[in-house]
Amino acid sequence: MRIIKLDAIESTNSFLKDLSVSSKINDFTVVVAKEQTLGRGQMNTKWVSEAGKNLIFSVFIKHHKLHILNQTFLNFAISISINEAIASLKLPKLTVKWPNDILSEKKKICGILIENSLKGMYIDSSVVGVGLNVNQLKFPDNLPNASSIAMVLKKEIDLEEMLAVILKKIEINIDLLRNKQFEKLEEKYLNVLFKKNVPSMFKDTQNVFFMGKIIGVNTNNGKLQIELNDETIKEFGLKEVSFV
Repeated sequence: MRIIKLDAIESTNSFLKDLSVSSKINDFTVVVAKEQTLGRGQMNTKWVSEAGKNLIFSVFIKHHKLHILNQTFLNFAISISINEAIASLKLPKLTVKWPNDILSEKKKICGILIENSLKGMYIDSSVVGVGLNVNQLKFPDNLPNASSIAMVLKKEIDLEEMLAVILKKIEINIDLLRNKQFEKLEEKYLNVLFKKNVPSMFKDTQNVFFMGKIIGVNTNNGKLQIELNDETIKEFGLKEVSFV
């Protein structure tokens, strides 16, 4: 595993993607930055992080015939890895909010962005970007649901040690993916899925409110499955539904 450490960069994902195009890089090449000026989240949202306080990194993963229909299991593998690594610190009420936000006590401490390169019907490689709030103690007012490991545990965490644990977990769970242990990955993911089987209020893109409970994820398309009050099951894509 090669780790490239940078002081400041626009985006670790963009840097690693460009590097993979311009040169041949090894599986599990990692880029870590102290500061990221144009960090991105899901659906082109911006990732805000205080310089030197958190873990901002991207991992290049080379796949071995991973069919595009199985990309949901890649998301499972990465989400599980981050969750398991943080769980080793004994954070309370640690869950994965679909598709891959990591929460502690219902507040977001980590975001994940996975960008895939395709060859036909197969995913050739992925760049996995992770923004983990570790030692940051204050967040902008427009991010009321943001938190960090240090805020929860009331102590500072060694960034390099945390990174090492995360990368080890990623290797373990990507190995499960490569060995097509899809059912195991799904089971592990659903075991930590936020609000699974808990009656909750949701809102769709038409601002219609409805009650339902999360029962799973469609592994063919990655959509969230919500059982409604009439026991029918409806599926939602990213940004098509939100908690109220």
